[in-house]
Amino acid sequence: MRIIPAIDIIDGKCVRLTKGDYSTKKIYNENPLEVAKQFEAAGIEYLHLVDLDGAKAQQIINFKILEQIASKTNLKIDFGGGIRANEDLHIAFNSGAKQVTGGSIAVKSSKIFEGWLGKYGGTKIILGADCNNGRIAIDGWQEESSLEVIQFIKDYQKKSIQYVICTDISKDGMLEGPSIDLYKDIIKSCSNSDGQAIKLIASGGVSSIDDINLLEDLGCEAVIIGKALYEGKISLKDLETHF
Repeated sequence: MRIIPAIDIIDGKCVRLTKGDYSTKKIYNENPLEVAKQFEAAGIEYLHLVDLDGAKAQQIINFKILEQIASKTNLKIDFGGGIRANEDLHIAFNSGAKQVTGGSIAVKSSKIFEGWLGKYGGTKIILGADCNNGRIAIDGWQEESSLEVIQFIKDYQKKSIQYVICTDISKDGMLEGPSIDLYKDIIKSCSNSDGQAIKLIASGGVSSIDDINLLEDLGCEAVIIGKALYEGKISLKDLETHF
């Protein structure tokens, strides 16, 4: 299972939120590149970079930080936050993203999102399926839609999506463990007729190596780790056996 540390950006700084609430912002480092270099030095290959300013503004904002990290490290970056239009997508890829995550756009402008899938393929476009109470949340998690998360994923699976990042917002930043039952249901429900499941990337609530092992046993393709690293609940050394 791939280990993917997260860097969330507000005002150019590395921050974490709790349950997506911007008022809970905690700054961990004013230099995201420094954090990314620490991850790379520890043997990490992947990075989940989120433009929280962009998510709120509904357009990409912090692409310069993406550009900086991509040009000064060898990390394979998946980028999300504020990707709402073709121009945003082009900026993200041109700035060095290997994959781009679309969440709100997949809800609000499905035809555009499907066009991205058609052009770039299911390996470069990730479906963001973040949810609260089983319903997809959009616009930086500020709004809850009427879409049920498993059906949402299944619908896009038919349209060639391969990678799905799913955060249970109620777990995000709480350090109380991930949403095991939700992920179990997604993997079970979203298998193709040949038994091939989507590549599920779990995010939210991870607080220990035991959590990571549980997610691996479930069949998650990757796990995103944020606050647990920044708060010292999991060390980069603890993760060495996983990459």
